[in-house]
Amino acid sequence: MKRYFQVVWAVLWKDLRIELRTKDVFTSMAVFAALALLIFNFAFELRIPDKSMVVPGVLWVTIAFAGVLGLGRAFISEKDRGSLAGLLLAPVDRSAIYFGKMLASLIFILVVEAFILPLIVVFFNVPLITAPLLLILLLGTIGFAAVGTIFSALAVNTRAREVLLPVLLFPVLLPLLIAGIRTTIGLLEGQSLAEHANWLQLIVFFDILFLVVAFLTFDYVVEE
Repeated sequence: MKRYFQVVWAVLWKDLRIELRTKDVFTSMAVFAALALLIFNFAFELRIPDKSMVVPGVLWVTIAFAGVLGLGRAFISEKDRGSLAGLLLAPVDRSAIYFGKMLASLIFILVVEAFILPLIVVFFNVPLITAPLLLILLLGTIGFAAVGTIFSALAVNTRAREVLLPVLLFPVLLPLLIAGIRTTIGLLEGQSLAEHANWLQLIVFFDILFLVVAFLTFDYVVEE
C-alpha cells in the first residue's frame, strides 16, 4: 500500500513540477475562463435584467469548458513527449498512475476556480464565496476530474483526440452539471444545503461511482 501511494505521489509531483515550469495548462484554462466570463457578462447585460439569475449556469459551464482544456493535456503531453509508453510499462499498478493524473487535473481545475470565482463576483455582483457553495464546487470538481481523466486516457490514442474528448465527456457529465447548477441556484436563493440533500447525494454518488469504475478499468482503457 505504501508503494502504491508513492507511485501516486510521484506521478502527481511530476505533473505539478512540469506545470510550475511551463504554466501551459493553467494559462490556457485561465485565459479561456476569463474570456468566457467576459463574453457572458456583456451578452447577458443586454438581455437579462438580473444577471444573478444566470450565474449558476455561467459558473458551471465555464468550469466545464475550461476544465476540458486541462484534462485534454493529461495524457496528450505524455504522448507527444514519447513518455507515455514508458510510464505504462513501469512495474507499478496502473490505477496508481490514474490517481496521480486525476489529482493533478483536480488541482489545476481548483486553481482555475479560485481564479474565476472573484471574477464572477465582480462581473455579476453575486456572493459566491460561501462554505456550502465551495463544498459543492469541490465535490463537483472531484467527479469532473475523475471522469475527465479516464476519458482523456481513452481518447489519447485516437486521431481526433482533441475533438473526441468533449464529445465523450459532456454527455456523461450531464447529471453532475445539472446537480451542481440546481444546488447552486438554491444556495444563491438563500436556501440551506440540507434542502438540497438529494442533489448533494447525487454528486457524491457520481464521484464514488466513477472513481471506482476508473480504478477497475484504467488498466484496460490504456491498452492499445
